[in-house]
Amino acid sequence: MADTQRLGDKVFPNGDIYTGNFEGVQPNGKGKYTWSDGTIYEGDWDGGKISGKGKIIWSSGAKYEGDFSGGYLHGIGTFTRTDGSVYHGAWRMNVQHGIGRKQYSTSDTYEGSWKEGVHEGCGSYCWKDGNTYIGNWKGGKMCGRGVMKWVNGDVFDGSWLNGFRHGSGIYRFANGGYYFGKWNRDLKDGNGTFYPTGCKHPSLKKCHYSLECDDRNFLPSHSSSLNSEEDSVKRSLSEKIFSDRALQSTGQISQRSSLFNENSRLFCPARDLRCHESSGTSSHTSYEGQDEAQDNSTSFYEREYVQGVLIKERIRTYAELSDKTKQHKKFNVKEATRISCLDVVNGNWSYYLMLNLQLGIRYTVGKITPVPMREVRSSDFSDQARIWMYFPRKGSQSTPPHYSIDFYWKDYCPMVFRNLRAMFKLDAAEYMMSMCGDDGLRELASAGKSGSLFYLSHDDRFVIKTLKISELKALLKMLRSYYYHVGEYENTLITKYFGLYRITLRGGKKVRFVVMGNMFCTELQIHRRYDLKGSYEGRITDKDKIGETTTLKDRDLSYEFHMDKLLRESLFKQISMDCKFLESQQIIDYSLLLGLHFRAPDHLKPLTENTSAIPHHESFPPGDGETSRGEPPIHSKSLQLVNHEPSSVSTAPGPHIRGSTLKAYSLGDKEVDLLLPGTGRLRVQLGVNMPAEAHRKLRQDEVDSEAELFEVYDVVLYLGIIDLLQEYNVKKKVEHRYKSLKFDPLKISAVEPKLYAARFINFLNSVFPDVPA
Repeated sequence: MADTQRLGDKVFPNGDIYTGNFEGVQPNGKGKYTWSDGTIYEGDWDGGKISGKGKIIWSSGAKYEGDFSGGYLHGIGTFTRTDGSVYHGAWRMNVQHGIGRKQYSTSDTYEGSWKEGVHEGCGSYCWKDGNTYIGNWKGGKMCGRGVMKWVNGDVFDGSWLNGFRHGSGIYRFANGGYYFGKWNRDLKDGNGTFYPTGCKHPSLKKCHYSLECDDRNFLPSHSSSLNSEEDSVKRSLSEKIFSDRALQSTGQISQRSSLFNENSRLFCPARDLRCHESSGTSSHTSYEGQDEAQDNSTSFYEREYVQGVLIKERIRTYAELSDKTKQHKKFNVKEATRISCLDVVNGNWSYYLMLNLQLGIRYTVGKITPVPMREVRSSDFSDQARIWMYFPRKGSQSTPPHYSIDFYWKDYCPMVFRNLRAMFKLDAAEYMMSMCGDDGLRELASAGKSGSLFYLSHDDRFVIKTLKISELKALLKMLRSYYYHVGEYENTLITKYFGLYRITLRGGKKVRFVVMGNMFCTELQIHRRYDLKGSYEGRITDKDKIGETTTLKDRDLSYEFHMDKLLRESLFKQISMDCKFLESQQIIDYSLLLGLHFRAPDHLKPLTENTSAIPHHESFPPGDGETSRGEPPIHSKSLQLVNHEPSSVSTAPGPHIRGSTLKAYSLGDKEVDLLLPGTGRLRVQLGVNMPAEAHRKLRQDEVDSEAELFEVYDVVLYLGIIDLLQEYNVKKKVEHRYKSLKFDPLKISAVEPKLYAARFINFLNSVFPDVPA
């Protein structure tokens, strides 16, 4: 090995100077390198590369002191910018990556996890004015669950997306009031409950404790995490040997110093959130004097918002709530005695079913995916086209050990459903990640009217429903025709089926499942849901049972929907084709599932305009102090059709996406996107993102004038045909249905499905009238 010797200054042809130790011709050990532009490094070298501990000062004045590896900032170190901002923490290849703390030139500070130079993971951000956010980050923005505390005492604990409150959350006002509800891009959107100051509801104590504890428990200790990170980084340092041109490579640091320019401080929308909710104090005090007879400790407010606009409010008392809860419990006990599926899943059985379902899907999808893709054959629909497997808890040669109970698994027509998933452009890995990921499945709170249980995948993309044996047989009977129908009509509105399975538990209990696409897995908030059959007999919902996610019925619908001429034609053409298919399968009693996303009404627009420039909460408009915080105001035409641009919208397939982009008459028979000011741009497809005007005729007791008056709302529609697995042998039900539809008491014959389809389409024509363009 060559002797290490200390030399004097060595000047390179490009003007750089090195002073220090060499091993052969390469710098090794301690040394100082000065670039011709004035940048200086002093510290450790290894085989001609900057590696180890050292300090570098750029000609601009920025400096870094800490770990290096292979000529890069890599390990633990402190970087100081010329503007005074300081970052201390983990680095990877010249980029902040790992646990670290940064104090910005504005005196804001962030402490937590970084990824590729931006906030990612858990972290705490404190603004110079005292506002703080503790929670999850993604891509440099607040994303996931987090707690925001304003200096005025207000606190929000809930979901975030791209720097905005988005999803469910709890807002606690400084005066002690609470609001439980949902947000959409920082605006209240949907149903919620406001508890004024002084409420003594037991759940509020838990909420208060949660909000107090979140900032203490959300993040790990900075110092311990950083030391752990330092140890792991040191262990992973590369030991590459550098070539004769090693000195030239040291320019990597100098050349990449632009990464740390003056303007690279990341944007964080939360900085502008301060005090925008603080008007809760002033706005809610208006209720205190509203009715002196009201006791704030026993009353609260059920509210409904559309893009931050309060459109409905109802005062409730805890006495009402208690009576309603008792009735609900009593009803459920009675229902449980007649529901066939609940006796299978008492206690932890439902949990075991979910685990078993995930294990089975992971096994069979993983087994069939490597098989070369081919066209389906007649044998793929036969009774022999099944995958059977036994899953003992201890595992076997072909199955893994698991924490559930022993069960038998059956996958029906696996090759058919594999091709259906491909037809629907669903990747096998995506399917397994959604259904079998670590976050698991969620059981929906209530069972269906038929006794079925419903589960939702963690990302809301798939609905899993338990089936009666008659429903399973109905699906298998129609599967061949269904396969060819959805293959021929890519815009079909019929439910998408992705898999059909059965679990057999100890004692012979059999539970059957079907996996369907969730058509309400959308980018927009669904404010209303309707199940429409075209019948009026019993098709109304008890007002006391209506909740945020209640699916309403025919007589609850008080709107007509006016659509673009071509969009409507496309819709009814496909509905007719789908109904003909259902006729051919002798299926009746299906429904149109309709979801509505409302845009804020124009006459309420002033409440949603940007008031972020107003510094004091006393100046906010009355209501709840909700502002759009920099959002564009919602104008009278809050939905706009624009020419389709694939690069401007998501074209990724999904469980609710149906086929090609639609054309609109209003834009000259061209494919269109839907532009929603303040929200985004979406691709218009059949049953997905379809814009319309909802006309609601006002009753005479709602208006003073004798003339017919209408309220008009801009809405986005989501539609699909559901309930396909009904048995045909329902003569009494059909007779009852036809009478309620004002049909003559016809003799029930083989044309019943055709009559049902005709009535169904006629009803939808009244809901979506053909109006002049």
